Amino acid sequence: MKRLAGKTALITGAARGIGRAFAEAYVREGARVAIADINLEGAQATAAALGDAALAVRLDVTEQASIDRAVAETVAEFGQIDILINNAAIFTAAPIAEITRADYDRAFDINVAGALFTLQAVARHMIDAGVGGKIINMASQAGRRGEPLVAVYCATKAAVISLTQSAGLNLIEHGINVNAIAPGVVDGDHWDGVDAFFARYEGKAPGQKKAEVGRAVPFGRMGTPDDLTGMAVFLATDEARYIVAQCYNVDGGQWMS
Repeated sequence: MKRLAGKTALITGAARGIGRAFAEAYVREGARVAIADINLEGAQATAAALGDAALAVRLDVTEQASIDRAVAETVAEFGQIDILINNAAIFTAAPIAEITRADYDRAFDINVAGALFTLQAVARHMIDAGVGGKIINMASQAGRRGEPLVAVYCATKAAVISLTQSAGLNLIEHGINVNAIAPGVVDGDHWDGVDAFFARYEGKAPGQKKAEVGRAVPFGRMGTPDDLTGMAVFLATDEARYIVAQCYNVDGGQWMS
């Protein structure tokens, strides 16, 4: 039997990259999935590739009305939401002396407030439905420690870990398990932007930072989105029913806790 048969998941930032890999894994395991993304066209393309088990919904996590509408559309189509993956996020980097308030506000609005208020909206639905559920927040190894050029992003992911702990302790009384995944360096289109930040601030050639961080992973390479799907599936199953308010490193050995 498929491990997520009969379940419905809402995954934010699911049009591409890690979010899309989660959606593909969930559909393989029997779940129906709402592909939620600010890029509706991309979400529609991903949903079309996944077939009848997938629904595309536009979701801007910085707008409460958009969050509420995405939750309502998913419930209207599939009946309920059993699983949420808070995956939508942005990366930013700059020396401390160059951080702008606008950049700070945008990162926290998407990475922290977006996760909190999407979690809240889905949790309210789960509580009203009385069936419990699973909420998985995407943290990062960057939330485990600071980095010289990545203060704001590191702070947002540390906040996601803390939010996971608090929400997990609060919502388990309703049968809602809240946990998090902390990836390490994961290859993908987004790394072109990350590499560009370091090329600018560290004077590195394009691609140099990416090669360096890949070599530094104890496993021997950067991660891929598919390296994360096993944990994402596990935390959504009943096998994880006694796991509450935890953050799991899936990073090839970069961080030990």
